[in-house]
Order: sequence, then C-alpha cells, then structure tokens
Amino acid sequence: MDERTRKSDEELAPNLRRTTPQPDVRGRTFSKTRIVVGLIIVVLLGLGVYQIGRWVLAPQPATGRRAQLQAGLQSVGAATVTLNSVPVVVNALGTVTPIATVTVQSQISGYMTKVNFTEGLLVQKGDPIAQIDQRPYEVLKAQYEGQLAHDQGLLSQAQMDLKRYQTLAEQNSIAKQQAEDQVFIVQQYEGSVKQDQGLVDAQILNIAYCNITSPVTGRIGLRLIDPGNYVQSDSATGLAVITQLQPITVIFSIPEDDLPDVIPQMNSGAKFQVTAFDRANVKQLGVGDVIAVDSQIDTTTGTVRVRAQFENTDYAFFPNQFVNARLLVKTLQNAVSVPSAAIQLGSPGTTPGSPPAPYVYVIDSNSKVDVRQVMTGPTFIASNNSMTTITSGLSQGERVVTDGADRLRAGLTVNVTTIDGKAVQPAATPPNGPGEKRNRGQSPGQRSGNGSQ
Repeated sequence: MDERTRKSDEELAPNLRRTTPQPDVRGRTFSKTRIVVGLIIVVLLGLGVYQIGRWVLAPQPATGRRAQLQAGLQSVGAATVTLNSVPVVVNALGTVTPIATVTVQSQISGYMTKVNFTEGLLVQKGDPIAQIDQRPYEVLKAQYEGQLAHDQGLLSQAQMDLKRYQTLAEQNSIAKQQAEDQVFIVQQYEGSVKQDQGLVDAQILNIAYCNITSPVTGRIGLRLIDPGNYVQSDSATGLAVITQLQPITVIFSIPEDDLPDVIPQMNSGAKFQVTAFDRANVKQLGVGDVIAVDSQIDTTTGTVRVRAQFENTDYAFFPNQFVNARLLVKTLQNAVSVPSAAIQLGSPGTTPGSPPAPYVYVIDSNSKVDVRQVMTGPTFIASNNSMTTITSGLSQGERVVTDGADRLRAGLTVNVTTIDGKAVQPAATPPNGPGEKRNRGQSPGQRSGNGSQ
C-alpha cells in the first residue's frame, strides 16, 4: 500500500466512525408492548370460550313435558269409548245424468224463417222453438184436396150405378156379371178416395211440423242453426239441445261387496238415501233416493252402477257435473266407537311374523296403559271428528290414548292431560321416579333434615 492510499484511509476514518448506526431503544419498547397486548387478548378469548362452553354444557332446568318425562310421566290425551248410531255409508264418484236430453230436429225440409227461443233459458213442453216456411206444403194440400174431391165424385157415381145394376139384375133385365163387376169398380174408387185423404192428411201433418215445439220441459242450449238456412229433415246437427233438469239423476258405482246389503232391501221396497256433494266434497247439493241398480257387474272394476234421482228444485245439479255421492246402506245402533286417532297399526300385541293388526292403548284407573288388539268397522264423522267403530276388543266407558302414543309401552304410567278434548289436572309424580330418589314415609323436610345431619 503506497503513502497516498494510507493517508486517504486515515482521513476517512473519523467520518466512518461518525456514520455508524446506533441501536433504536423506542422500537424495542414498542415491540414488547404489542406482545403483552396480544397475550392479554388471547387470555380473554380463552376465558370467553371457557365460559360459553360451561353455559352450553350445563344441564337446563326441566320444564313442561320434559319435566314430566324426567319425573317419570308421559303426557297423553285420552278419549272415552262411547256408543253411537253409526251410518254405514258408501262413498262414490258420480256424474249428473239428465233423465231426458233431446236434440230438437226438424221433421220436414224447408227454410227456417223464425227462431222463437232465447239461448240458455228454460222452456216448457209445447213452447214454440222455430218456424219453417209452410207455404209449399199448403199448396200440396190444396192439390191433394182437389184430387180427393174428384175421386169422391167418381165413387158416388159408381155407388149409384151399383144400386141400379143390382135392381136390374134381380129383375133379370141385365146380366148378373155386370152387377158384380160394378161392385169391384166401387171398391177401386173407395181405395182412391182413401189414398187421396191420406195425402191430404200428410200435408196437414207437414204444416203442423213447420211449427217446431219443445218436446220436454228443460233448459235449451245454444242455437245450432240460424234463421234463413235450409233445414234438412235428415240433418244430424239439429236446431238446439234441450236438457231436462227437474227431476235429475246421478249415476255412480258401488263395490260388488255392498250388493248383499242393497239388493235384498230394494227387493223389499226399502228406499236408499243418497246425499250428493260437489266435486270438492264440501257443498251439499241435494238428497235423493236410489231408483235403479244396473243389471250386471262391470268385471273390469268389480263395481255396479246405481242411479239416484233428485228433485233439483234449486237447480244445484248441472248436467254432466262430477259429484260425490254418499249412499246410506244401513245404520248401526249402539255401536262402540272411538276417535280414529286412537287406532294404531303395527306390531305391539301381535306374534312375530304376523301381519300388522289394529290396536289401542287402554288407560286403567291407575293411569297405566295396556296394549289391546281390536277389530275395526266403518268410520264416520261426529262433531267434525273422525270416528271408528270397534266390533270387538273395547267396551263402553273405557279410556284410550288419542295423543302422545308414539313412545308408549305396556305397563307405563302416564299423565292424562286431556279427556275428550277437555283439560284435566296433571297427575302427581309417582314415587321412585327416575328424576328423584325418595324415601318412603318421609316428607321433603324430614329428608332435608336427615341430610344436614
């Protein structure tokens, strides 16, 4: 290293010493503060999580149904087995079918000159419907009347000749053959007169047919042909359709299994009442009687058609309307019945492998339940509640469970909260329940005192 370089380094050394960085004391203090704050936040979060966990895992006080379950009682609703008059009803879907549906047609051909009805209104039997031009038929009538008068004159002349010939034949003035031939001539003229009279009567009938009238009483539909059209006697369209509305019938089908209850009563002259409701099965349309049962069973459905007649005074029935028909087959007197909600279907009380059978939970006087199999019958509606008849297994006055039967078992003591829809006082907690251990013969105060000793 030369002399010049060494001197340069010695001159720069003081400057280098002055520019050396010194440690930052404030930055070091700020970093420690951040660490302490972070530790405090972590500790607070941990305490919060711990407290929340204790609150969640802590047992909640038992209230309502849960308290009753902890006390060993399950709340149920019950109903009393009663006797009722039960109508046996067959429900079926029917169609409103008029007794008469007539398509009004012209029996002659001609121009329609006038329409005498208003579409959609009621018409009486014999009311004018339409008018056909009758002038051509009047002309034909006059022509046939003239032919009739001509043949009647010839007949009168032949009859006079016959009398004269018969007189002369008796006097042997003419041959008997001439008198006999005159008899046949009279018969020929008589036939001509009858033929002419028939032609005249036919034209009289055609003139009457020109005035088209209603054949039945009912509601007339829309007009199918307008005035001015040439009407054909063989037209398939017709002028209008008239439907009889009073009385009216409903045709519905019932299962063939119900025929043994229906046919004997009909043969004895009994009447079956049928109540018809609208398609939604809400509004009652009317009450009628069965008037006919079909002559054979439909093998594809296993049903037979039945016709019931209704007066339809308020025109509630409309042709081809779908209705719900309820046929009253018979009425069961003093039938054992329970709410349908009490009927259970499953395995309790049945042998393994057997099909599910209906059963109920019966409550005895000690509020214990027992499983009992029953035989069910028809269902019916009473006070807006669905009821089911019991043919065997229950008797009047017994109580059955209608609500809360999902976790019941035989021998379990229950708390009956409602009977027949009315609230009752809850039962006392039985001794030795799972929620509390009690010593028989000691009051709660005595047990507390013993515990403090």
